[in-house]
Amino acid sequence: MKTYKYILSVVLFITAVISCTQDEFGSLDFVDTAVAPKNVTALFSVTQDNTGTVTIAPNSEGAVSYDVYPGDATTEFVKVAQGKSLKHVYAEGNYNVKIVATGITGLKTESTLPLVVSFKAPENLVAEILNDPTVSKKVNVTVTADYATSFEVYFGEEGNDEPVPANIGETASYVYQEAGTYSIRVVAKSAAIETTEYTEEFEVTEILQPLVKAPTPPARNAADVISMFSDKYTQTTVDMFVTDWSVVALQEEITIQDNKTLVYRELSYAGIITEVEPMNASGMEFFHFDVWSTNVETFKVKFVDFNGTGWNNGSDNIEFEVERAITEEGKWMSFDIPLSDFEGVPFSDINQMVISALPVGTVFLDNMYFYKMSDEQFDGGFVINGDFESGAEPWTIGVGTDPVPVVTTGGNTYYSVNVANAGNPWEVNMSQKLEIINGATYTLSFDAWSDTDRPILPGIGLSADPWTNVTQEVSITTTKQTYTITLTANAGASDARVFFDLGAAAGAVNIDNVSLFIKN
Repeated sequence: MKTYKYILSVVLFITAVISCTQDEFGSLDFVDTAVAPKNVTALFSVTQDNTGTVTIAPNSEGAVSYDVYPGDATTEFVKVAQGKSLKHVYAEGNYNVKIVATGITGLKTESTLPLVVSFKAPENLVAEILNDPTVSKKVNVTVTADYATSFEVYFGEEGNDEPVPANIGETASYVYQEAGTYSIRVVAKSAAIETTEYTEEFEVTEILQPLVKAPTPPARNAADVISMFSDKYTQTTVDMFVTDWSVVALQEEITIQDNKTLVYRELSYAGIITEVEPMNASGMEFFHFDVWSTNVETFKVKFVDFNGTGWNNGSDNIEFEVERAITEEGKWMSFDIPLSDFEGVPFSDINQMVISALPVGTVFLDNMYFYKMSDEQFDGGFVINGDFESGAEPWTIGVGTDPVPVVTTGGNTYYSVNVANAGNPWEVNMSQKLEIINGATYTLSFDAWSDTDRPILPGIGLSADPWTNVTQEVSITTTKQTYTITLTANAGASDARVFFDLGAAAGAVNIDNVSLFIKN
């Protein structure tokens, strides 16, 4: 009787798991879309008491557990859950610690890390301290030392006494609040009680201009854009980019990666004049610009419409100012402002544009243009409603019937979801069923952007068991960009699908203008 009850319990448990999987997750396609853990490593912390006790803390992207092989005479591995650590006592010597990381679907990734356990104090300490070439006010410290296992760096910024640990030969990094000279102290540790230290007065520098050009705007019909400054589009007539009544230390044009860029140094406010050929942007819908700064928090844009009567001492001019926050220091930020935000401005006789900064600081500007959405009907190829202008249908969450979330901003509708916590890619999904031909090569194109830099996983494949599919990881940013990938189908069906798996990283995901074509 007990045996019968046990078998019945197992059957009920399996049935419940299958039911939950289908009802709560919508599909089992994670079996094919999940990837093996990445960047498998471990932090070694040695006890400085001549006992040889080492704490091993494994870590990676996408693992739920680890098999840790200490690398000494111990033949058995120790299983460690994500976020946990283990302690192991070593004799003095050199070891290779093997870490096998396991993901939720059982996919594994292996990494072997060198470990030195010595009861001698570290010798021949060499610390390389460098400013990061791409991140402003970020410092990277790499240390080598004989007999050392790990090191700690005290970066010397007031109010932060916590050291940053790392293994010997690896890098400890820190981003300062302000540029300047700091006393950086490096402490190298072995299994001995004694440590070895190195201190250097180091100048932390600020990156004062973009190292890469502003994002390239998308292709647009000439009738859909009026460009004031951009290498991408034909430029309208601009009389001057700074007036004599502007309050700015210097205005100039520089070149970044063969791309012209405007610079306003120590900008309070500046006038941009188009009086010779006033702009008629009344048929446009948005004003776009890209801005980069390290010391400006708020950027303001004002348009002045002369109302068809000339300057006229400004008596009947129509103007309105809009401001935007610069939240990403030292990064290009793209803004698309609906013209309706400029309350009351008809945009039929624009003669002046005024830009200003709070606090006073330096800004880099590019791709300033008006545009409207094309009147041409979007061609999604095999995809229906790829521009979401008909709402969510036929896009669904997983392969169920629930419609995907869409939003409408400035007259444009697109898919939008916020991933609160990183998990498995398939846990946040958008799909559309369509025919996929096995062996055919497809071009999948889409616009995507986020509130942070993060990956997504677009692909094509089956919408039922065995869920065979092909995907390609794409890294999206805070800038709306068009991405195009090529996928060769490894399965086919009349009710296959195109999909986007989005759950592997936290952050908002916005997707628009999805198209799928067979590649010629």
